[in-house]
Amino acid sequence: MPSSAASRRELQKAELRAELVAAAHALVREEGYDGLTIRKLATRVGYAPMSVYSYFADKHEILMALAEDAFVDLARRMRQNQPADPLDAVRAALSEYAEFGLGNPNEYRTVFMTEKPKHPAKETFAQMERENPAFRIIVERVEACIAAGRLKGDARAIATALWTVAHGAISLLITFPFYPFGDPKAYVMRVGDLALAGLANGETAPLTDQPGSC
Repeated sequence: MPSSAASRRELQKAELRAELVAAAHALVREEGYDGLTIRKLATRVGYAPMSVYSYFADKHEILMALAEDAFVDLARRMRQNQPADPLDAVRAALSEYAEFGLGNPNEYRTVFMTEKPKHPAKETFAQMERENPAFRIIVERVEACIAAGRLKGDARAIATALWTVAHGAISLLITFPFYPFGDPKAYVMRVGDLALAGLANGETAPLTDQPGSC
């Protein structure tokens, strides 16, 4: 068993990392992607930049930590909103996704609209899915729709199509705020309903021949 001193060190390390992630979220909300730098992050938490590098090698790693943290928060919100009807449960998940994106535009840009130049080495699709519990909830709710006969086909492909539609709508609303979309959240839900109606009319095939791999 680890010593109490080692346990304290691990706890302190986890607490500092959580503090850095929280500070990074705040910087992004206030200043956007460009405002997130190692130096600014270090200044915000009162540590030397080298201390930050001991947790994150570069800005990309901070971005990945922000994404993972955002997915956990979004999943928590989705879990709290789960109607009994399976199709309504899917719509509720899309609603929470819309609320998150539209309510945190700078954070959404950084986490969901910034190109990820590097793929984690040897990461499997299952690992990627575990790091995105919000997407897993959408898959689970789609699976419930399939079991109830409301949708047909591959659950992951259907969930991905719905994510694509919701993400596209939110991205447009954020980047083209002057376009007359009408009420932003209502627009996201409208295109989501159109996608659900289309998906309900046929059977959705898997995205690839090997849907379990990256």
